[in-house]
Amino acid sequence: MKLDLHEILKEQLTDLWRGWEESSIFISGGTGFFGKWLLESHLWLGSELGLKTQVTVLSRNPEAFLKAHPQFKHPSIAFIQGDVRQEVSSTKSFDLVIHAATEASAKLNAEDPMLMMDVILEGTRNILDFAAKNKAKKFLNVSSGAVYGEQPQEINLIPETYQGAPDPTNLTTAYGNGKRTSELFGFIAAKQHSFDCVSARGFAFVGPYLPLDTHFAVGNFIGDSLKEKPIVIKGDGLAQRSYLYGEDLAIWLWTLLLQGATGEAYNLGSDQGVSITELATLVSESAPVKLPIEGPLAKANGDFRHKYLPSIEKARVLGLDVWTPLDLAVEKTYAWHKEQN
Repeated sequence: MKLDLHEILKEQLTDLWRGWEESSIFISGGTGFFGKWLLESHLWLGSELGLKTQVTVLSRNPEAFLKAHPQFKHPSIAFIQGDVRQEVSSTKSFDLVIHAATEASAKLNAEDPMLMMDVILEGTRNILDFAAKNKAKKFLNVSSGAVYGEQPQEINLIPETYQGAPDPTNLTTAYGNGKRTSELFGFIAAKQHSFDCVSARGFAFVGPYLPLDTHFAVGNFIGDSLKEKPIVIKGDGLAQRSYLYGEDLAIWLWTLLLQGATGEAYNLGSDQGVSITELATLVSESAPVKLPIEGPLAKANGDFRHKYLPSIEKARVLGLDVWTPLDLAVEKTYAWHKEQN
């Protein structure tokens, strides 16, 4: 895949990187969905804008990753073999650190919540210690909108100032509670070691590299459509989500790292909500032949719709926006996955 970042943002991205053109960057979680987009955009920044940044990626199995993704074999990308739950060491210093190692695994969260907490908290502390030892200047902690807990019905778009939290008596909130505490870890460490720290609270995303066989509805729907099977909705189809495309995501991550205000959290995602039923219809229409949609569509209880929608007004102050419409994002994701088969 050739990354085609928005031409209109070249000037903005050039300004963003002024002073960081030859920076050294460390990424944990560089082999996941966020990480692959960071690596794609890193290569694009080098080829299109002439940046001379160097990226080092922490990976449990760099050899297997590069075998599956040879496009990331590049002189500007290096790997350290290791696990975030263990001490990470390097002889070089890093200007910028992005901690994106914990993916939102619904399976792990349900089956082993204690392990989920350990991965988040031990991992965050290790990478923070690593950042301090290696004299980082900026640290981006990739968190989650799960830190807010259940979004109240009366709040259409949840702002960073919302003081709700995941219910600690509900064991399935391990991920959200872990991410909430990891943000505190980050801000404490930043104050102790005098580096800038920003939290990015991710919501939902779509794009190349998105898994098609996990708990992400849009991925499952695209997976069904690629197999030319009926698209199956689980639940009543009334829940509302929003999706930020991968190319937009990459720009957001670099901007929050370099321009986000230290000690602040920013929602990371789209504010354009869509119901699961509407999403299924959109995916169906992106296939060459419109596919049937199946599911136990039930009536909602009263007016309730389960929502997971961020306010992004704070991010817009930094010049960020949702540049890729959802229909185009789904079409591009579908086409990319079809090419891989």
